[in-house]
Amino acid sequence: MNKTILPRLSTMMFLQFFVWGAWYVTIGNYMTAHGMADLTHWPYTVNPIAAIIAPFFLGMIADRYFATERVLGVLHLLGAAIMFYVPQTTDNPTLFIAMLLAYNLCYMPTLGLTNSLAFHNIQDQERQFPVVRVFGTIGWIAAGLFISYVLVYFVTDRLPDTTPLPLYTTAFSSVLLGLYSFSLPHTPPPAKGEKTSLRSILGIDAYHYLKSKSFIVFLISSFLISIPLAAYYNFAPIFVNYTGFERPAATMSLGQVSEVVFMLLMPLFFVRLGVKKMLLLGMGAWVLRYAFFAFSAPDGVFWMVITGVLLHGICYDFFFVTGQVYVDKKSTAKIRGQAQGFLVFITYGVGMLIGAQIAGEVYNSFLGTAEALTPSQWNNFWLIPCAFAGAIMLFFGLLFKDKVDQKQ
Repeated sequence: MNKTILPRLSTMMFLQFFVWGAWYVTIGNYMTAHGMADLTHWPYTVNPIAAIIAPFFLGMIADRYFATERVLGVLHLLGAAIMFYVPQTTDNPTLFIAMLLAYNLCYMPTLGLTNSLAFHNIQDQERQFPVVRVFGTIGWIAAGLFISYVLVYFVTDRLPDTTPLPLYTTAFSSVLLGLYSFSLPHTPPPAKGEKTSLRSILGIDAYHYLKSKSFIVFLISSFLISIPLAAYYNFAPIFVNYTGFERPAATMSLGQVSEVVFMLLMPLFFVRLGVKKMLLLGMGAWVLRYAFFAFSAPDGVFWMVITGVLLHGICYDFFFVTGQVYVDKKSTAKIRGQAQGFLVFITYGVGMLIGAQIAGEVYNSFLGTAEALTPSQWNNFWLIPCAFAGAIMLFFGLLFKDKVDQKQ
């Protein structure tokens, strides 16, 4: 394998998640500051809608007609053009949300594309993919720090999170990644020339090759755990801001700092624990996180809030990244793009779509006509995803028994 491959793939991952982190964490505070407090769940709804549509790009285009790196570049450049326009629509909430949907239709397919491109160009998934993927986490951290510690010099008397600057940062970095994508290793379409069908586009054909009782349990658990995940992405930044942290974007990036640590340790954990225990630990961390948020709310206990944020490393790495590796090890080169796209479809797509709507409805039911939740309301709000995640963990622990990945 070419020695420059890993650095090039790592740069790709850094930019990929810098782009996402620049707007995703701050959008709730931006909308709240511009009279859209009761609509903050909609960006976290259009995002998974785009993830549901993503398999059409992955299955039909990337796997069959065009090289992966070219599709990646075009989508990021198109997304950049849309994001440049988004701040101009702030006074029109409907158009604002529609433009975010258009942007996400460009961005969400690139999550599966970067994964499949990386897996195609590495030889040892368990050892090399975490090393590549960790730079995505570093990119997300860099975005949060850039917003809190660099953009702050361009504003006065308000948080940069509440200004359009993070949105413009997303647009500029999307241009950079779009241009860089064309320099990535050539990754030809693995299913070129094969007949296209709705089954293959949606990943149903990939599911046919992968299905087993435990794989189905994994898919159901991945779908279900994505529902409480939406509550974190949507309302944790608002909660952190409410608790009194002066730089909410930077505070939220502490979760990605822990993600870096655990990502680098993942090869060791794969050997020592195996897939099932890692997935269980990931889900258990979700339970603990929401419990810390709930019990910190009444008195604003800072260390509990920080601990809840820091648990993101285990929450994300041990479930979602482990799940990506698990799916890849169960796949073949022919269906790799479909399989990763299918995972995006059920997690970032259907799961987070349902989760965003449920979280939004629950939040608004507590909010009523007020401007913010009370401490006791925050406590009750976080206990709901806590209990839900605990039930999923029990379901997975009892039914998942797959040993195949540990023998490969």
